[in-house]
Amino acid sequence: MLTYVARRTLATIPVMAVVALFVFSLLFIAPGDPAAVIAGDQATPADVERIRQSLGLDRPFLVQFSDWTWRLLHFDLGRSIFTNLPVTTMIAQRVEPTLSLMVVTLLLSIVVAVPIGVLAAWKVGTWIDRAIMGFAILGFSVPVFVVGYLLAFFFALQLEWLPVQGYTPIARGLWPWLENLILPAIALGCVYIALIARITRAAMLDVLQQDYIRTARAKGLAQRPILFVHALKNASVPIVTVIGIGIALLIGGAVVTESVFAIPGLGRLTLDAILRRDYPVIQGVVLLFSFVYVLVNLAIDLLYTLLDPRIRY
Repeated sequence: MLTYVARRTLATIPVMAVVALFVFSLLFIAPGDPAAVIAGDQATPADVERIRQSLGLDRPFLVQFSDWTWRLLHFDLGRSIFTNLPVTTMIAQRVEPTLSLMVVTLLLSIVVAVPIGVLAAWKVGTWIDRAIMGFAILGFSVPVFVVGYLLAFFFALQLEWLPVQGYTPIARGLWPWLENLILPAIALGCVYIALIARITRAAMLDVLQQDYIRTARAKGLAQRPILFVHALKNASVPIVTVIGIGIALLIGGAVVTESVFAIPGLGRLTLDAILRRDYPVIQGVVLLFSFVYVLVNLAIDLLYTLLDPRIRY
């Protein structure tokens, strides 16, 4: 077991190296010259060249990448082109809202999606199954920002039950913190709930046809233990897999959701940095998101061994 954990952990190192190379290459792949953006429209070619030299953009690619990697190993992501603040400081200021939104959305999605997926498999072919699958299709079809605007209009503007935008730190109280996250979490979680519910239904349908399930029913075992103890446990591997893969949906959807609800998180920071072509900030945030996604996939791989001890790679 320890050997497997060590092997899987070490396997993430080359993955992160490739990710770091790609993230740094964004500076050269993306259109436009950051030096020209900083200099402004009225700058002369000499001004642009002077800025390029000050930023080190005139040096060879490998030299720049080596310096950037060395600073990265010392947790230095550079400084913002426009604010001149360290990128690590800017990320630290914005990480709590995004982390809170993703955690609440993840918990909400799992709590809702898994039971309705199990219910749809149990009631397969009935109106309950069709209603749940119809919701899943609708959840996939409607964009996040449309759901967000509809929720904000009805529950914030019309009914005035919840705030329409903003974020309250958890240090100011649990309910004020959660109150600002309910609508964004629902908007962001619709796609995620639909995805998990569909995979849960499919996995459960396959497991419910197995012989040991028929044996459990023949012995007179109650329906709830059959569904949530025997069947769900053996259907958990694909469900856990799609939960891990769906983290990418949360990361991508956080940019849109934070813009709709004016949440000052990493999504808004990324969007602002892209619009201003603030490459050090873009590189830092993308690298952080990539690192989180790699860690989540590592955790999913390790969780497989607990759910199904037969799995060894």
